[in-house]
Amino acid sequence: MLNRQPVSTQLFRTVASLVLVASSSPVRADAVPATERRTPIVAAVERAGPSVVNISAERLVQRRTSIFDDFFWPAPREGARTESLGSGVVIDASGVVVTNDHVVSGASRIFVTTPDGRELEADVLGADTENDLAILKVEGKGLRPIRLGSASDLMIGETVVAIGNPFGLSNSVTSGILSAVHRPVRGEGGRTYSDFLQTDAAINPGSSGGALVNVLGELIGINTAIVGGANTIGFAIPVDRVKRIADDLLRFGEVKPVWTGLRGTTLSADRKRASSRNLGFSVTYVYPGSPAEKAGIAAGDLIVSAGGTPVDSREAFDTLLTSAGPDRNLKVELKRGKRDLAVSLRTSRAPENLGVDVLRREIGLSVTRGKKALIISSVARNSVAERKGIQRGDAVVAVNGMQVNSLEDLNRAMERGLSRSSVAVVVVRGGYPYTLSFALD
Repeated sequence: MLNRQPVSTQLFRTVASLVLVASSSPVRADAVPATERRTPIVAAVERAGPSVVNISAERLVQRRTSIFDDFFWPAPREGARTESLGSGVVIDASGVVVTNDHVVSGASRIFVTTPDGRELEADVLGADTENDLAILKVEGKGLRPIRLGSASDLMIGETVVAIGNPFGLSNSVTSGILSAVHRPVRGEGGRTYSDFLQTDAAINPGSSGGALVNVLGELIGINTAIVGGANTIGFAIPVDRVKRIADDLLRFGEVKPVWTGLRGTTLSADRKRASSRNLGFSVTYVYPGSPAEKAGIAAGDLIVSAGGTPVDSREAFDTLLTSAGPDRNLKVELKRGKRDLAVSLRTSRAPENLGVDVLRREIGLSVTRGKKALIISSVARNSVAERKGIQRGDAVVAVNGMQVNSLEDLNRAMERGLSRSSVAVVVVRGGYPYTLSFALD
C-alpha cells in the first residue's frame, strides 16, 4: 500500500533520521581536534576578550566636545540627546577602565557592560581631550584586567587583533597586520595628530576605546579612529602613551605637561607649500636654566629624532614627550648647521609658577588673584602687552583656549602651550571679552 503522506513530511522525517544517525555515529577518523584549530589569534582573543567592555554614555549635545570628531563621526545637532556606544578596556581588577575621551565626553550617565552581561554605572576619574583618553571606575567583582604590552618593539607586518563593540555588537573580533607606527594623521580641521599605530584590522564606529592586541593577547594600543569609512584603515593610540597618561590621570586627575624648556616650530622643505615634506622640529628659543639648556641644545638647532623615534614636526615632538613622561633621559639627535649632533635630554616637571613668569618676562603682564577673576596688576612699559592696549585692572579669563580662574589654572594653561610660538589670552574690560595673540620669541 502506498504511503500518501505529504512529500514535505517524508522529507522532514528523512532529514531528522539522518541527523540522529550522524549525532550517534562515532567521530570521523579524519576530524581535526579543536586544540589543533586553536591558532595564535584564537589564543589572543581568549586572553584579551574578557577584558574588553561595552560603554554607553547618555548626553545632551551642546557642542562638539572632542578634537577627534575631525576624523569621521558627523557632529550631532546642538540640543539633541544622544547615546554614544563605544568600547573600553579593563586595566586594573579594582574596576579601572580606559576608553576614548570622545566616547564619554559630556555624558550625564555612563554604563559599562562586561562580557558576562553585567551593567555597571561608571564614574570618570580623569580625561584628556588632547590625547583622546579617559579613565573610568566601576564597582564590580571578578573584573579581568588585560595584560599590558609595549609599543617599543612592534614589528611592521606582525599580526594584530582588534576587539571592540562595533555598532553595539559586543566583543566583535577582527584581525590584520600592523601597517605602520608613529603615523601622523591630519584631521579635517587641519590639525595633525602624531604617533598613531596604523592597522588594516577593521575598526568600525563603536570600536573606539577598544583593544588592539598582539598575538600574545597583550594590549598594544587603544583603538581610536578610522579614515576612509568602515573596514579600511584604523588607528590606535600606542600603549606606552596610554600607560603614561593613565598614570597621570589616576594620580593627579589630569595630564601633567613635560618640561624641557624648548620652543620652536615645524620646519618644512618648502615653507610656501602646505604639502611640503617636514624636516623636523626647529628650535627658536631655549629657556635659561632649563633641561634643554643643560643638554646643550641651542636656538637654531633642528631636532630630527628623540628617544629613537623620528621627529618631523613640533606636534610629533610634543607627542613624544607626552609618551615619555618626566624624569626620563632621551637621546636627542639634531642638526646644527652642517653638523649632526647627539645629546642627552632629561625631561622634568615644569617649575612652579612658570606660566606666570613667562607672561611677566616675555609679554609684560603681571597677574594676581582678584575677588572673582584673575586681574592684571601691572603692565610693563614699552612691553608687547602695552602695545596691544592691555591695561591694569583688565581681567584674564582664558589662556590658550583654557578657562582660567586661578593662578594654578593659568600655569597649567601656559605649560601646555610653551613649545608653541605664540600664546592666546582672552581679557575682559567693561564686560566685553577681547582675544589677543602674543608671539613668543
